[in-house]
Amino acid sequence: MTPSAVDSTCNLLPFSPITNRPIRLGVLISGGGTTLLNFLDQIRRGHLAAEVPLVIASQKNCNGIARARDAGLECIVLRPRDYANVQDFSQAVFHELRNARIDLVTLAGFLSLLHVPDDFLWRVINIHPSLIPAFCGHGFYGDHVHEAAIQRGVKISGCTVHFADNEYDHGAIILQQTVHVPDGCTADSLSALVFEQEKTAYPEAVRQLAAGRLTIQNRRTVLMDGRPT
Repeated sequence: MTPSAVDSTCNLLPFSPITNRPIRLGVLISGGGTTLLNFLDQIRRGHLAAEVPLVIASQKNCNGIARARDAGLECIVLRPRDYANVQDFSQAVFHELRNARIDLVTLAGFLSLLHVPDDFLWRVINIHPSLIPAFCGHGFYGDHVHEAAIQRGVKISGCTVHFADNEYDHGAIILQQTVHVPDGCTADSLSALVFEQEKTAYPEAVRQLAAGRLTIQNRRTVLMDGRPT
């Protein structure tokens, strides 16, 4: 069963609470590792009860590898091109995540499609630099998202944290945060504005999951007190 095949009418508690220890994050990167650095900053400042036992990079020359290793983290490179298909690549990735006893997989600018196995259902999340369903899906990543938003003339943009399934930017939305797009805004400046929201949104989603506060009702995530996220 894939996440997208789950009966959307049922109520699900996607993640069991972790209260007696830091949550173990697997961080998957393809670029500079800025989201990883934000996690580490939040952990260091005591704002996120987490640890990062493993970083996986999908490109051998991305800057995030050096940043991860400079921080004393284990970082391995698994490239999709080295595998026959998405399924074989995904099996290799999740094999390493199992060995590292990862609780929650965080896609942090990870550009490769993954097939999520049954034992990681609702345990893989992603952040996307737009308000899904706007400017998302295959081909919409990084500056491509912001360029499309500027070209369309949007007045509001933002970021979305969502569960990952076997389609790009498709899983149930956990939370969204918005930014105003000022007149004359460029893709670079919009990227900076959105990333400021990502810095708080992604750790908050991890905290909500670690606390076991979320259920899913009709593809909508709901806090345990009944308020939709």
